[in-house]
Amino acid sequence: MSSVKLFKKEINNTIGAFIEDVYSWELNHPDADLKSTEKLVDKAIALFDDLIQKVREAKMEGGKKGFKKLNENLEKAMADLNQELAKLG
Repeated sequence: MSSVKLFKKEINNTIGAFIEDVYSWELNHPDADLKSTEKLVDKAIALFDDLIQKVREAKMEGGKKGFKKLNENLEKAMADLNQELAKLG
């Protein structure tokens, strides 16, 4: 990761794209119960808040070494969220 700013943008764009996917799913399934998709959006927002806080903490500690682990956490969490969205059918 080249900079903190770019990593924050990556987090924002990745989670934002997922939320857009959830809203698209809702539009394509108008008869579906939206409580499950609301929970997915809430999880995505909580993930965003958590990762941004951890980026700030890593920045305060003065090292970018923790960003690789944070990026892996982002990828795993997004894979899990996408899998949950796919299960909605």
